[in-house]
Amino acid sequence: METLHHFGPMLLNGFIGAFTAFTALWIIQVIRKDAGVVDIGWTAGVGAMAVYAAFVGEGWLPRRILVGAMGGIWSARLVIYILKDRIFVEKEDSRYQRLRAHWGAKANAWFFVFFTSQSLLVVLFGLPFLAGASKTQASLSLFDLLAVATWLIAMGGEWLADLQLARFRNNPENTGKVCRDGLWNSSRHPNYFFEWIHWFAYVLIGVGAPAFALTIIGPVAMYVFLMKLTGIPHVERESLAKRGDAYRDYQATTSILIPWPKKKKTA
Repeated sequence: METLHHFGPMLLNGFIGAFTAFTALWIIQVIRKDAGVVDIGWTAGVGAMAVYAAFVGEGWLPRRILVGAMGGIWSARLVIYILKDRIFVEKEDSRYQRLRAHWGAKANAWFFVFFTSQSLLVVLFGLPFLAGASKTQASLSLFDLLAVATWLIAMGGEWLADLQLARFRNNPENTGKVCRDGLWNSSRHPNYFFEWIHWFAYVLIGVGAPAFALTIIGPVAMYVFLMKLTGIPHVERESLAKRGDAYRDYQATTSILIPWPKKKKTA
């Protein structure tokens, strides 16, 4: 409780900033009739929290810069990906289409609640950055170096997974087929795997900080969201609906998240 009280003003400012940004994105949603822009707000908001933590944190300056750079670069790459591969080229995601149909005439009002409630998630996922930004040890430790290595592996793996999937989808001969190229041959969701691994970088960089416990929120919360809520369950449903038996065969032989050797298909 003392830790959260200490960071209270930063968390409040983060919430207010996120609420304002999501309100602006909601207005854009009303105009474009595409609620997918909410994903930009969440990603950019979390990255902004990392940069904000670096500015106002009381830890060793080089480590604060490192935390801000890691969170900011991760966020910028993902925002560009969402804009380039989703918002500008695809129609509204089926998740939001279903919500729009379910809410009917009151869709915009409910979307306002949905958008602005994401401000709480921005603050939640912003918490892991606080530990590293408040760590006063005035030298780079082994854990700091391991954090950078983990971040580089995660960023590289996620970028490669996205690239392999984009190349597969851009080939007209692959229409209706299941991507098994590269990383996708050993995991059904390698992009999500490396996204999850990314959050362990902040656990490592926070080792020894008074607020270390906050770093655990990142990988735990991300795993729950990916495995149980908005990530993998939605993609699996959509893939089954579009690719049927081909995707069922993929499910039977390929790990859902952690890259792993192929399983033998049972009769």
